[in-house]
Amino acid sequence: MNKATKAVADHPVWMDEYEEALSALDAGKDKWAQTTNAERLQILQELKDALMKVAQGWADTAARKKLIPEGAAIAGEEWISGPYALMSGLNGYMHSIAAMEGKSFLKHLHMRQTGTGQTAIQVLPHSIWEHLLLSGIKAEVWMQKGINPGNLDKHTAIHYDTPPKDRKGKVSLVLGAGNINAIAPLDVLQKLFNENQVTILKMNPVNDYLTDYFKIAMKPLIDRDALRIVKGDGAAGAWLTAHPVIEEMHITGASATHDAIVWGVGEEGAANRKAGTPKNTKRFTSELGAVCPVIVVPGPWSKADLQFQAEHVATMKMHNSGFNCVACQVLVLPKAWDKRDAFMTNLKAELSGSTRHAYYPGAHDRLKLFESNTKAAEKVHRGEAPACIINEVGDGDWFRNNEIFAPALSVHTVNDPDPETYLVEAINWANDHLYGTLGANIIIHPRTIRQIGKKRFEEIIADFRYGTIAINGWTGIGFLVTACPWGAFPGHTLEDVQSGIGTAHNTFMFEDTERVVLQQPWRPFPRGILSGQFTLLPKPPWFITNRRQHQVGRLLTAFQYKPSWFKLPAIFYHALLG
Repeated sequence: MNKATKAVADHPVWMDEYEEALSALDAGKDKWAQTTNAERLQILQELKDALMKVAQGWADTAARKKLIPEGAAIAGEEWISGPYALMSGLNGYMHSIAAMEGKSFLKHLHMRQTGTGQTAIQVLPHSIWEHLLLSGIKAEVWMQKGINPGNLDKHTAIHYDTPPKDRKGKVSLVLGAGNINAIAPLDVLQKLFNENQVTILKMNPVNDYLTDYFKIAMKPLIDRDALRIVKGDGAAGAWLTAHPVIEEMHITGASATHDAIVWGVGEEGAANRKAGTPKNTKRFTSELGAVCPVIVVPGPWSKADLQFQAEHVATMKMHNSGFNCVACQVLVLPKAWDKRDAFMTNLKAELSGSTRHAYYPGAHDRLKLFESNTKAAEKVHRGEAPACIINEVGDGDWFRNNEIFAPALSVHTVNDPDPETYLVEAINWANDHLYGTLGANIIIHPRTIRQIGKKRFEEIIADFRYGTIAINGWTGIGFLVTACPWGAFPGHTLEDVQSGIGTAHNTFMFEDTERVVLQQPWRPFPRGILSGQFTLLPKPPWFITNRRQHQVGRLLTAFQYKPSWFKLPAIFYHALLG
């Protein structure tokens, strides 16, 4: 290599763009930190306007890039986990910032004390619209012990406690995720509005096709030198993490990437970890996935229940073609349950009907690796798409320690016929044997909860060490409901990061949260009403079996942009036909 060639190699084409972006952010960081609440409200409205202009193109392009056939209902996923989620986050920040004076938004939140003595704050439903559109779904944020209604304000929106004129800004780096398309912009909002930090977003190469859409949708921030959005590969990302202007970082991705940044790779990384001397000492928050469990509790399920919950678990596995950090990784089943075989038959039928391609890079290699570690894999064939592989988790430690980012799952059985002792054993097994603490799901008949006792059931849940726990729901809803803090159960360290450190989203800006507990109706409307549940929620639009989710997703996004009673009939019409 001659000197001229080496000079070009040492100075990649992206470096000048990155330096210019970092220089602008560094110059603008204090100005952003010092923006008033009134200015931020104006910016958030501008962001909503800009987002709405590109929402259709964003969703259509994402569906095409993910190999979804034109006009397919499943394209609704790209609306709901894309523009809709981001629009919802913008609304959440507007609500909190508008009532930031004295943190008065806390006065309108219902709080209670759990059986463990913790403060639980209901963040969903919070408005008449949520009562109607997410009917019957409830979300609580459980705070860490010692935080109560009397001192909650000291653990909320702490970066707003300093008067704007006295604030000092920081430059942060967000390394974007490549799977769910609202992740990166929501992570950016966390840094900007929760933490007062200007941000450079390095797009993931898998979905950097959205860069131009994001630049339009977030132009109000770019114009104020509060944000820059760039493309780049792993080497470009590594260069950014080491840049002296970058003061803090956030990643949604893999623990291997996190550890490479913190400790280094190969022999260097091993030596740094052993010595306890990180290569990179900047504050680093993260969401890094997990081997997420779905625990099915035995009970008096009807045939319709078996079918509906099979669709539910199939959604937990195959939403976004299986490329989710809270996809079902391990299905925990009661060994002696007389309905187990019928449930698994229904589940396999739903999995076989999900014929989406495995679009995410490396999926086929990961499926081969999964299959190579099992003694007896069962394949659920899905047409031209790769078969969904099912195995017994007892085949080895590999399945308990490795998240399979692809259409595959493991099954673990618990041999205890009593629902309460079964649930306790299943939770203890997941706590002790599965890698990570991001999200866990429990599917349990309401009659079984009453049999256990509501107080005792809550005590059992309190021992489940996950950042989001869904009861008869999917933890992915905790991602969509941006009022919920999103992240691992607290306690991970740089040395053993597992599902990550810190939270994102969290539009009420709580600090020192422990977990989110979600509850969803056991049965959809109208069966739910007939069985005594007060819910108008039909088959949820995020179900992979919903036949109108593309319509509902588009309409919900428009509703989030400008809520109106006149928009509800069309939403309900398509929702009921789903």
